[in-house]
Amino acid sequence: MTGTILITGAGTGFGKEVALRLASQGHDVIAGVEIIAQVNSLRSEAEARGAGLRVEKLDVTDPDDRRHAWTWDVDVLLNNAGVSEGGSTVDIPEDRLFRQFDVNVFGPVLLTQRFAKRMAARGSGRIVFMSSVAGLTTDPFTGAYSGSKHAVEAFADALDQELAEFGVTVATVNPGPFLTGFNDTMFEEWKTWGDDPSQRLFDYSELSFPHEQYDPEPVFETTIKVLLGQDTRYRHVLPEEMEPEVRQQVDGFWERGLNDGRRPELVQKAYDMAPYTSVSS
Repeated sequence: MTGTILITGAGTGFGKEVALRLASQGHDVIAGVEIIAQVNSLRSEAEARGAGLRVEKLDVTDPDDRRHAWTWDVDVLLNNAGVSEGGSTVDIPEDRLFRQFDVNVFGPVLLTQRFAKRMAARGSGRIVFMSSVAGLTTDPFTGAYSGSKHAVEAFADALDQELAEFGVTVATVNPGPFLTGFNDTMFEEWKTWGDDPSQRLFDYSELSFPHEQYDPEPVFETTIKVLLGQDTRYRHVLPEEMEPEVRQQVDGFWERGLNDGRRPELVQKAYDMAPYTSVSS
């Protein structure tokens, strides 16, 4: 038996569906949600689906919430909580940059520390990070988000090496562009910035997420297999058909020269792409 699974950021997106499916299958799942309003909402949805899901408030950036979570007996941890801040590196306001790393990196790593020590003492456990293809490559206007996911990759890799002798396994799930709304709303964050729009380098009303997007089903299926120990790989690039392209991009850094002063293809695509464009459209 897998034991108790804690999923952070379970109020929306990947985390929510994975939590509901696992609970529906009879697994012991704690769904951590960021705000109290999400607690009853998710409980009601779980009840409607016949899932015995335990829902708890867990804002990973809140020290009190983290301390409360450490009172739970957790065998498998999915660090899924995350936010995405779109915009040029030169335009993103300071407070948004700090929040990007607080939610995606510092909060999850601090939460993981106590659970990891307990798992090590027990001699078993599993820690999974919902990373991203953006943790391996970088697109224009996603520098803050990609930077946070690159940091997640580094912490996950270090943990995997450090916890091996204690019987604890670590894995990452690296979704590419999936049509959940997460990517498109990333390119709307500028609407709530408190800066002076006249000082921005780019007009963000003209830009959209520069990729066609996939149905998220493979992420749900793969994440569940990883959490249950049915998939024993360390890294999972999804959809799998993107893996050769990602490998090529990573290898290409070794031969990359200085830019030639022309607008890159993906920057232009951000101008040309319509929001919520699916791969099949």
